[in-house]
Amino acid sequence: MGHGHSPTGAEGGDGHAHGPRIGSAGERHQKPLAIAFSITAAYALVEVIAGITTGSLALVSDAAHMGTDVLGLGLALAAIHLAKRPAAGQRTYGTYRLEVLAAVINGLLLFGVAFYVLYEAVERFRNPPAVPGVPMLIVAVIGLIINLISFRLLTAGAKESLNVKGAYLEVLSDMLGSVGVIIAATVIWTTGFQYADPIVGAAIGLFILPRTYKLMRQAVRIIMEVAPPDVDVAAAERDLAAIPGVEQVHDLHIWTITSGMEAASAHVVIKEGADWHAVLDRSREILAETYGVTHPTIQVEPASHREQPPGF
Repeated sequence: MGHGHSPTGAEGGDGHAHGPRIGSAGERHQKPLAIAFSITAAYALVEVIAGITTGSLALVSDAAHMGTDVLGLGLALAAIHLAKRPAAGQRTYGTYRLEVLAAVINGLLLFGVAFYVLYEAVERFRNPPAVPGVPMLIVAVIGLIINLISFRLLTAGAKESLNVKGAYLEVLSDMLGSVGVIIAATVIWTTGFQYADPIVGAAIGLFILPRTYKLMRQAVRIIMEVAPPDVDVAAAERDLAAIPGVEQVHDLHIWTITSGMEAASAHVVIKEGADWHAVLDRSREILAETYGVTHPTIQVEPASHREQPPGF
């Protein structure tokens, strides 16, 4: 078999990517996330004070919604910060999975907010409270501006990081909440129709639920180490098996460590006399270029090799 495959292989035919630490997708968007957290936290406090001062239940409820955003954004930031810690001891992959756990927590918070909004909508249909239109409108417009800024800051990161996407969806839901409050406040102010508030609230809750379900489904897939949805594992196995000199491929696994960081492991059986260096390099090229795998581990085995059961 030979020894030493530098720089891309490891001794004994185990091709494993070594080199500088690769930052997660969420880490690249830490700064905009921090800005969004700061302005959202500041305005949530303002909205609480305004809601208590005016006696507006709608504003207090929206402040609670923004408070959930602050918590979600804080969790996302904390997860990215902790994920920067290097792998050590038993944490062989570092703490990247904390970003996925933060996305799960954000999803649970979003479900909670959605069901709370729907519950409040039903209660207000039964007994709509008197809501002051003008103060409610002014505070909601400012809140919308804050949410638009945060939304713009997080848009790019949401496309790359599941963790940032969770925070992004929270800001999106709150932004729609602000729009709904503006619409309801305008209707109440101009017509006195108090049912505008619960109607808009129910619409917001129904909008949040399916998007939160999609986020949670993505996070659970990663935790369960299911192959990424856009990766055809069977096709990857066929491509590896088609490499010149390869006799068989088995035990191929492809999974996501965190958003934007795909991993794979496989046993590649080569024919007698085949160049295992070339097979190893080509295997890694296929996984990286075709399937987006940035962390591959390939075990190259001669056809004469027979695996022993554990313990031998």
